[in-house]
This record gives sequence, C-alpha cells and structure tokens, in this order.
Amino acid sequence: MPTDYRPTVFLPKTDFPMRGDLPRREPAILARWEEMDLYRRLREDSRGREKFVLHDGPPYANADLHLGHALNKILKDVVNRSQQMLGKDAPYVPGWDCHGLPIEWIVEEKYRAKNQSKDSVPIDQFRRECREFAAHWIEVQKRDFKRLGVIGDWQNPYTTMAYSAEAQIVREIGKFLVNGGLYRGSKPVLWSVVEQTALAEAEVEYYDHRSTTVWVRFPVVRTGRPALVGAAALIWTTTPWTLPGNRAIAFSPALDYVVIRVDRRADKSRARLGETLVIAESLVQEVAARAAIEAHSVLDRFSGKALEGTFVRHPLFGQGYDFEVPLLAADFVESDQGTGLVHIAPGHGADDFDLGQANGLAVPDTVGPNGVYLPQVPLFAGRSVYRPDGKPGDADGALIAAIDAAGGLLARGTLVHSYPHSWRSKAPLIFRNTPQWFISMETNCVREKALRAIAETRWIPPQGRNRIEAMVESKPEWCVSRQRAWGVPIAVFTHRETGEPLRDPTVVERVAAAVERGGADVWFSADSAQFLGNAYDPAEWEKVTDIVEVWFDSGSTHAFVLEQRPELRWPADLYLEGSDQHRGWFQSSLIEACGTRGSAPYKAVLTHGFFLDEDGRKMSKSLGNVIAPQEIMRQSGADMLRLWVVGSDYTEDVRIGPEILKHHSDVYRRLRNTLRYLLGALDGFSGAEAVGVEAMPELERWVLHRLAELDQLVRDAVETFDFHGMFTALYNFCAVDLSAFYFDIRKDRLYCDAPDDVRRRAARTVLDRCFDCLARWLAPIICFTAEEAWLARHGDAAGRSIHLELFPDVPAAWQDQALGERWQKLRDLRRVVTGALELERGAKRLGSSLQAAIELFVPERLLDLVRNVDLAELCITSTGTVRTGPVPGDAFMLPDAGDIGARISVALGNRCERCWRVLPEVGQAPGHSDLCGRCAAVVDRSTVPASAG
Repeated sequence: MPTDYRPTVFLPKTDFPMRGDLPRREPAILARWEEMDLYRRLREDSRGREKFVLHDGPPYANADLHLGHALNKILKDVVNRSQQMLGKDAPYVPGWDCHGLPIEWIVEEKYRAKNQSKDSVPIDQFRRECREFAAHWIEVQKRDFKRLGVIGDWQNPYTTMAYSAEAQIVREIGKFLVNGGLYRGSKPVLWSVVEQTALAEAEVEYYDHRSTTVWVRFPVVRTGRPALVGAAALIWTTTPWTLPGNRAIAFSPALDYVVIRVDRRADKSRARLGETLVIAESLVQEVAARAAIEAHSVLDRFSGKALEGTFVRHPLFGQGYDFEVPLLAADFVESDQGTGLVHIAPGHGADDFDLGQANGLAVPDTVGPNGVYLPQVPLFAGRSVYRPDGKPGDADGALIAAIDAAGGLLARGTLVHSYPHSWRSKAPLIFRNTPQWFISMETNCVREKALRAIAETRWIPPQGRNRIEAMVESKPEWCVSRQRAWGVPIAVFTHRETGEPLRDPTVVERVAAAVERGGADVWFSADSAQFLGNAYDPAEWEKVTDIVEVWFDSGSTHAFVLEQRPELRWPADLYLEGSDQHRGWFQSSLIEACGTRGSAPYKAVLTHGFFLDEDGRKMSKSLGNVIAPQEIMRQSGADMLRLWVVGSDYTEDVRIGPEILKHHSDVYRRLRNTLRYLLGALDGFSGAEAVGVEAMPELERWVLHRLAELDQLVRDAVETFDFHGMFTALYNFCAVDLSAFYFDIRKDRLYCDAPDDVRRRAARTVLDRCFDCLARWLAPIICFTAEEAWLARHGDAAGRSIHLELFPDVPAAWQDQALGERWQKLRDLRRVVTGALELERGAKRLGSSLQAAIELFVPERLLDLVRNVDLAELCITSTGTVRTGPVPGDAFMLPDAGDIGARISVALGNRCERCWRVLPEVGQAPGHSDLCGRCAAVVDRSTVPASAG
C-alpha cells in the first residue's frame, strides 16, 4: 500500500472562509463597532495628534440614497480612514441640508392633492411638517450611510435646521447686512412659474426645448445715415413673450451690416416688395431663406459703429407702446444665428439688464410671479407665459398675432435648443424682473478675495481651479432671497417709507439669540418689538418675509460646524464633492467665507465625477437602468461598493452595471483569497519563529523591497488622494507579485520543508510582514473584510480592531533598488520558461510543470544574473540548467525577450510522493523508497501529523 504523506505536509490552515458572504457578515461587524464605540475610541486614541478635517458637504434630506451618495460618502470615508492610519486625528461630522424647495414641494403636494393652497395653511404648521419630513429622511439616510461602513459622529451630526445652525445662518446674513454687502434690488432672475420663486444657477438643469421664433421689424424713426431712412431694423427672438418689455436693440460694433431691398419674394412670404431691412451682412442669406425672399439688393454696407444714434419704434407703436427704441452697442451680439440685431428687454435677461443700466433704460415690470402679464401691460394683461403646470400659456400666440396684424412680423419658425428648467418641477423657467435681496460681489472686494482664495487653494484634479475661477470671475450679484416658507428667514427690517434696511448688529444678534432658543419660526410668530428693542419704533419698520436660499444655508456650514465644533477646526483641510459643486457648495462656501472672513473655508478641494450605466448613459427610471446601492449591499455587500469606488477613476464619470460589478467581484475574490492564503500559511506563526533580514534568501528580501516601495506609494497616494492608483498597485501586488509569483514559488518550501528550516522560517516571516502591511493598507478600502481578516489573525478580543491601528512602519532599509532591478530581470527570464511550459502542456506532452526539466539558454552577459539562482525553484520544475551560446532551433523564444530561449524535456528519475518533484535521488534514502532526500529527512523527524506551524 502506498504511504499517505498528507499528515506530514504543512498545508495552510485557517478559519477565514473562502466565500465572503458579506451581506451576512458585515452587519455583525457593524454591530461590533457600535458596541465598542469605535468612533469614540478613535478620538481618544488620537488625542494630541495632528488634525485632518474633511468637512462634509450636506446631502439633501428628502429621499433614499442613490449611487451618487454612495460614491461620495465612501470616498470621504476612505480619505478619513487613510488619514487616521497615517497617524493623524481625522474626526468626521456628517451633516444634512434640510431647508428649501425640494422638501417644501413634497409637503405642498399633500395639500395640492386636496385642492388646498399651502398659503391657507398656518405657516408654523407648514414649517413643522417640513421639519418632520426632513427628520424622517435623515434617519433613513443615516442608517444606509452607516451600512456602507462610513465611520463618523453619527450620534451628533449637524443639520441646517438645528436651532443653533439657523441662528448662525441669521448671524452670517447679518454680517453682510452690517458690512453693506447685502442690498435689495430689482433685477431679472431665473424664475419658476410653477414653484413661484427665484432659483439659483445650481438649481437649474438644461434640457432641449422647442421655442417659437420670430423675425420682427422695428421701423427706423431717427438716424444719421441716409440709407436707413424708411428701413426697418430686423430682430430675431426665441421668446416672443418678452417683446412687451422691449426697450432697446443691441448691435455689435465689430460686425458689418447692410441695408437690403426686397426685390422678389415667394407667394406666401410676409416680406413686402421694395421694403428695406437692416441685417448683419453675414446673416442675410439665412434671413432671406427664412423669410422666403427670393431676390434682394444691397443698398448700403457699413460697420456696426454707424448704427450709433439710430432710433426705431416698437412694432406695436400706437397700441400702448408709444416710445422710441435706441440702438445700443454691445459686446455680446454674435453672428452665428438671428439677424445680428438683438431685442433688449431689461426685465428679462442678465445681458439686457446690464446694457439697460449702462444706458439709463427703464426696467418695466411686465410679468407677475404666476407667469401672467400684469394689469399695466397694454393688449396682453392677463395672458400667461406659462401655466401653473409648466405648460406654455397663450402669451406667445396673442403677441405674434398682434405684431402680425400691425405689420411687424416678417417670419416665424421653431427652434429646438438648450433651455433652463427647474431641477425640481422640470418646468421651463423665465427671466423675470423681481425685487430680491443680493450679496454684492464688489462691495468689500468679495470677488477679488474669492479669486485670491481660489489661487491659494489646492484643487484636485487641477482643472477644477480653472472651472471655478471662470465662474467667480463672471458671477453676477448673488441673489440670496427666495419667496418660499421653509427656510431660514432673511431676518432684516426695512423702513416703511424709504425701503432702506436696518443695519444694526444689536438687532441682528437679538434675532439670532431668539432663533437659537426657539428656532427660525420665531421670526414669523414674534412681534417686531421683541427684536427692535427700545431703539426703534415697530410702526416704522417692516419684517422681510423672504427666506435665504439653501445655497447660503450650506455655504454657511463652515461657520456653525468647523468654527463651533471643538473637535474640528477652521479652515477645513478638505472639501470633497461632485464636480457640479464648483457652481454649488464650493462656490457658495467660498463667497460666504470670503465675504465675512476674507478667505476660503478650505485648504484643498477634491472633486469626483458622476455615476453612469455600463453604456455611459445617465441612470433614470425611464431607461430602466437604475441600480440602488441598497440592492448591491443586499446582494454583494458594502465592501463591493467600496471596491467599485476606488477601483474606478473617480476623477472622471464612473460607470456601474452587472458586468462591472462582476469584474469587481472577481477582484474582491482575488484579494480575499490572498488574505486567506496568508492567514493559512501563518497558522501557528509567532515572533519566535521570525528570521532577521540578513538571514533571508534573496527572494524574501525582494518581497520586503516591494513592501517598502508600496509603503511609499501608499503614503504618497493618501496625501495626493489618489486612491485609485493606490488600489491598483495593491491589487497588482496581490495578483502578480504574490499569487502568481512568490506564493507559487514558495509553496514547495512552505508545505514540504521542515518547520525549523531557516528558509521556511524566512518565508513565513515575510508572509507575516505581507499580511500586516496588506491588511492595514486595505483597511480604509474594504473596511469590513480587513477587520474580519485582522480578527482572524489576532483574535477577536473586546476592543480590538484594525481601524485602531496605524499604517505599518516599514523600514527604509528594506528598499533595495538594485535587488528590485535584478529580480525584474529574473522574472523576465522566467516568462520565457513559463511560455515554453504552456506550449508543452497545450500539446499534451506535459502535465504538471514538476514533470519538466528545463534548459535555459542565455547570452554570456546574463551569466552573473543567473549565478547562484535555483532555476528549478524559480520556474517550479524538477530540474533546471543554464546554458550559454546560441539558442538552438528547437528552443522556445519570446519576441520581446531578445536572445533568450528555453527547451523543455521530461525530467529524469522518479516522482517523490510527498513533494511531487521528479528526481534521480528518489528512493535512495534508507526506508523511503518513494521520497526524495529532503522529504525523507522531514518525515523521519515527524512524530505527529503536522499543521502549518
């Protein structure tokens, strides 16, 4: 009977399972962290260390988490855990944005369903319902954020609706009031007819929209150029409803213009034979085609500057629009479409308003908050631009018909173009002149300070600086008022006669103190006298009822979080959000802080992309491609999502889908199996078995060299926030350097050498160092699996956690560049042998590589490289011989390996039944007819079945 040598082979042994079963194991680990109060332990252990503060940009408390939340919060957690393990104190205070239209809109829907206006509901009741709604979703989101493995002060998060937060927001807006930066003005702003409020640019989305376009004649009434007498200036617009607000026409001094005469037209053309029109020369052909003008003559050609001093009249002159309209020079007029002459309505556009202000034009109020023309608008009072449901009203049709009847319409058409919509209702927006509260970008040099702060901030990736810089350079005055109910009030009093705001810091603080005691509702319920004190007569002052826009709320979080939480500090080391926040939170925080403190509230800003499906499409319910993070956690675990985040280049848009998750599942399996192999091979290992570096074989010292290289890479990656690069390097080390190389080579020594053999002890010493480094380096990424592996190695005694450890202290002396280069060359030689073995196996001439004897042919220059190298051990064959000279014709060569070849033959001798090597010495040891000399000696010393130790 053959002898069973399995009990004498030191195979890996561990209770760490091959299958992750993360959906079952992760909740138990979370419960363990809760029980040991891991976050508090971290704060206690870190007391006195250098701080690292990542300030949490607040998610909105109104719905379940989506993958964007997961991407953002996981990345923040990886940053914080990494900084903590670098030896810093990295507290994390999560927060929520609670005020604003999205919540108010949902609460309103309940009343709309009952055909009840929200305005009929007492404001304190309505605000209470909004607060309760936000509080519910905070708890739902908090549960899921914790399930993702995100560690933070979940017991004491910040919320913008906390009384202390609302009070500080009142103080912050009060600082702008007192320093003169806050003022009330009348300007055109993006307005939602559906929600009946102004919207910030960050609340706007752009979708394709079909607009009616018109070409309209404005007859010239005064001019210094003879050819213009009797002509009509021709404008083109995609918003006919703005024509009642027209007060000027803009031209470009840089364009050339012509006066054309209509010589022939099509039957249905509205053009009149013989009429003369003023148009930009480069657009004549387009206009002629649109207006069905078949032939024309150019009567005059001139630079745009010649139009200065020309006046036209409104196309509805004599019907309530009895005024002259000047032609004004403007640098925003372009010649890519239209006529080169732009209709200017100062109440309906930013460029229009600025041009009007520069030239003393009146700003007429034409459209009310409900999208309906006001009573003072001739001909069209009561007509609607958009209906309450966001659909087009009857204004455009009535206007076009009136202009056509008056002889002003030359042509009409439609255009599909990008147009602003409300991100909440998805309804199209209008520019509307309204009285609003603004923060000046020029008063107190806010723009200048913000641009200087941008230059002083570290932007990751660097192009983020260019983006926000361009936005701030061109940013108009910041409209901070909203005509809604759920938010922090603009706690300002205005004089009933002059309209001037009361800029008294004592009153501001009195209001803030009341809000801190009872919340912002007190502004709406308390008498003015409570805030004004004895210094002012309440009869002379009126409360402002607008609320502060939510971007000011979140832009002020640095004031009531960073400055007021003792474990944090101002400014933060890092703000981290999606790239859309250059126009959102990054910018509002920057401007708020620069306006009140003179500098940015952050030292660095890191942005990530958005999530898309596998085909690069945005996820939406209509496409059926939405994947919820909760679903992924239920099926695969949170570590799979964490792996997806760092396994993707998050500085760009990140794709996810079944195939991508399958790929990351394979990656996870490789990492887990690496940890499992290390744990198994280290069974029974202790410090007494360890071998010093000086006694280690060269291959072990090469692994230590690689650990030293990775240590520097990991530390650099953490400081530069390059976790994708860090993870890629760690994965490649596991898959290529360890599993496919070092583990493969050392299995024979680990399984078959004697337990006290110094070479086996050296290998186990290196495996111990590998586990220690890998488990710690991977802990910020796959936090659950790293914890499971750490406890499997060191025991699960109460209070023990890998997350209380630091990154390993890797000796610099381990790094040996020359050794690294030498082993890279040896691995290149090994590739040639591996290729030859694969060829033999493919031809069925060989099974296991241990059946092979190899001859490696190398040029003489490489003899020193292979001297003292056990070629059979390196290539996992039974024997190996190095030869010099020309590579024989039957040897295998790789195209990129130069003059190196390998020839494979069947190894001579018998197979050792314990290590399976084929050697002539098998059977020569006394009493062991089927063992090689090494295995015979080990078996002779074995008295009990062996474990891995």
